Amino acid sequence: MSRTGKKPVAVPAGVTAAIADGALSVKGPKGTLSLPLADEVTYSIEDGSIAVQPANDSKRARAFWGMQRTLIANLITGVTEGFSKKLLITGVGYRANSQGKTLKLQLGYSHDVDFEIPEGIEIKTPDNTTVEISGIDKQKVGQVAAEIRRWRKPEPYKGKGIKYAGEFIFRKEGKKK
Repeated sequence: MSRTGKKPVAVPAGVTAAIADGALSVKGPKGTLSLPLADEVTYSIEDGSIAVQPANDSKRARAFWGMQRTLIANLITGVTEGFSKKLLITGVGYRANSQGKTLKLQLGYSHDVDFEIPEGIEIKTPDNTTVEISGIDKQKVGQVAAEIRRWRKPEPYKGKGIKYAGEFIFRKEGKKK
C-alpha cells in the first residue's frame, strides 16, 4: 500500500480541477496545467479534494498510484505558489545577465553562452553571480536549471562553476609537498 497515494490532494479555494479527455486540468491564479492520466489508476474529484486509487491489484498499478498522486500535488502547488530554483556562480570572471528572453553567461569560454529562456519560465539575475529560475511547472523549472548548470559544473578543487543554492561541493586536497 502506498502511504503517499492514500492521502487525497486538497484543492484550495480559487483552484478548479476537471477530468476530460484522459487528462486532468488544473486552473489557478498563476495559470493552467494539465496531466495525462494513467490507465492503471482511477481518479475522483469530490468535496474539495482529488483522490487517487489503483484500478486493479497489479504491481504496475500500485507503482503508479503514489507517483500520480505526487504529480497531482505538484500541479496544485504550481498553479497556486509556483516553483523556483536558485543557481550560484562561483569563479573569477564568471557572470550571468538576463536580457529579455536570453540569459547571457560568461563562464570562462572564448565566447559567451546564450541560453534561450523557454516559454513559461522566468529567469532573474539579482546580481552577476545569482540566477533565479521560476515557473509553474516543477519539471520544466528543474530541467532548465539542470541545462544551465551543465554548461559549467562545479569542479572539486576550487569549487568553480554553477551550483544549486544549498548544494555542497566535496572539495579535494591539492598535491602534498
